[in-house]
Amino acid sequence: MRKRPNSIGPVPAKRLLPVCAVLTLWAAGFAPVAFGQVYHVEGMNTEQIRALDPQRTVVVLPGGILEQHGPYLPSFTDGYRNERLTQDLAGAIVARPGWSVLVFPLIPLGVGGANEIGGKYSFSGTYAVRMATLRAVLMDLATELGDQGFKWIFVVHAHGSPNHHLALNQAGDYFHDTYGGHMVNLFGLIRPELLKISQDLMSDGERKADETAIDHGAMRETSEILFLHPELVNPRFRSAAPYRTRDPKHAADIASAGNWPGYFGSPSAASAAYGARYWQHFSSWSVNLALRILDGFDYSQVKRVEENPVSKAALEDERRKQQKQSEWLKAKGHER
Repeated sequence: MRKRPNSIGPVPAKRLLPVCAVLTLWAAGFAPVAFGQVYHVEGMNTEQIRALDPQRTVVVLPGGILEQHGPYLPSFTDGYRNERLTQDLAGAIVARPGWSVLVFPLIPLGVGGANEIGGKYSFSGTYAVRMATLRAVLMDLATELGDQGFKWIFVVHAHGSPNHHLALNQAGDYFHDTYGGHMVNLFGLIRPELLKISQDLMSDGERKADETAIDHGAMRETSEILFLHPELVNPRFRSAAPYRTRDPKHAADIASAGNWPGYFGSPSAASAAYGARYWQHFSSWSVNLALRILDGFDYSQVKRVEENPVSKAALEDERRKQQKQSEWLKAKGHER
């Protein structure tokens, strides 16, 4: 999220209802709606935070892995998506009487860039952390928030790696078991449905042009950034060569080649118009699920992304990195 300056009062949320609509309802005899507030923790002092009702304040933890998306998209592609979804989600929650939202600064950490599919664990644009690192960060924040009495946390961290979601889901399970609250990895619940939606929204021509089993940095994501941040898209995407995949093994073969540019699919099929259509459905589906959870929906019945195959090769690379770091710390006497 964009940095908010320090202020005495909270930052007001964007209302879902236009101001004119609220005034019309009031004039017609309806009681005014008690909208909540969107607060940004980085601009608040101790007294302001303590004044929040932790039982009726939803904490939103946005994240965004720095991950290569080929030559046409920024490495923070996932982060820009999560920033916007955080805004949409916060606005929808505070439109409900009695609820407030506490938004944290975006955490630019994530696990497993798409380059790992081809066995490439160093790739320009990807700056990932180990699964244990991400899990520890989220568990530490869960502990702080749980000790302060907060019960509702939504993690907005859209990214495709199973190891990434395993870390987020384990942190959420820890919060639930330890504090009796809900720390929900939202994208881990909606990703399978959204992959289907992305296909349903395509025309026959778009579907044919982008046909690929693995989707990364291609039509969908290029279209999203054309809609959200068109100034960040390399205009050469219009002439991008397609890298279509039949299955995960075929994708691994393509990504392992020395000349693989970093994406799967066809960026040239992208358009801002498709990005707008997709975003409307992505945001609506995500927000509606979050609101259902606040209303008591048992999200434990939904299959989570972590139940997909976890990359053992990626975990082995993480162990090598951890060993290298541990050996240095031990040699310097810094290990505790």
